[in-house]
Amino acid sequence: MSEERICAIVGCGLIGRAWAVDFARGGWTVRLFDPVAGVVDAALSAIDGMLSDLVASRLLEAPAKDEARSRLLPASSLEAALAGAAWVQENAPERLEIKRELWRALDRLAPPEAVLASSTSAILPSRFTDDLPGRARALVVHPLNPPHLVPAVELCPAPWTSLETILRAEEVVRGLGHSVIRLAREIDGFVMNRLQAALVEEAFKLVAAGICTAEEIDIALRDGLALRWCFAGPFEVGDLNAPGGIRDYVVRYRDVFESVLASALPRPDWTGPVLDEIEHSRRLRLLAEEIPHRQRWRDRRLMALLRHKREVSETIGD
Repeated sequence: MSEERICAIVGCGLIGRAWAVDFARGGWTVRLFDPVAGVVDAALSAIDGMLSDLVASRLLEAPAKDEARSRLLPASSLEAALAGAAWVQENAPERLEIKRELWRALDRLAPPEAVLASSTSAILPSRFTDDLPGRARALVVHPLNPPHLVPAVELCPAPWTSLETILRAEEVVRGLGHSVIRLAREIDGFVMNRLQAALVEEAFKLVAAGICTAEEIDIALRDGLALRWCFAGPFEVGDLNAPGGIRDYVVRYRDVFESVLASALPRPDWTGPVLDEIEHSRRLRLLAEEIPHRQRWRDRRLMALLRHKREVSETIGD
């Protein structure tokens, strides 16, 4: 990489602007490009608030905020955004035809040594990089939203992604403070969305069957499982929930889980009456026009949790 590390953010919606904060905070010069008029200006305006919230949450010092903001630059064209870039983070809509056309341009215009990364959460990298001359430097770098607050990031290679690219990508995202999930090969949904899909599917089933309400599902996660999952994953939870560790846990509770899985409820139509019920439950608690305000509330809660986890790690360890 060049001495001045340049990141091109291509697509400046919610994910793109969060990545921009992440890279700028990490010392990178960040160029923001979006083909839709006004989106970059809106992103930079939102980023001002995001940086202020980081300072208010004691996750960023005021001088560092000003330095990060000075590194965020609008780009007038895709060519201008990519010039001299060492990293390209693509955040285009989840439509294959858009990805394929855009990635041909990225591969043609980006410096040959640049890593080309996609934030896609649903499209396998092989589907939009197969015909690229520089396809060995392409991969998916999939965050959870918002990536400047959620540490976990997945690296999913295409079959032709080079090991050098994977190692460089891991070095960069770890340098930004992320925890890395490195997939050995492609799989639909990657890791985090497959786990999420299993849980959300079961949540829909329980509501559709009338077992509990949508609000009670949120309680089960928010005030139950998520509390321990926020500092220990399911395998560590199992390891700690039996005197003899994970093998003892499986011996003790395998029959319980097998009984649950054997009694699987029928799959609901997510777009059918159950969606009406869940949407009604949510709108009783949050009007649609209040969603942006609640998103900022969510981010502030994440910041507080992030600060707490860092402080606790310093006092009692990871």
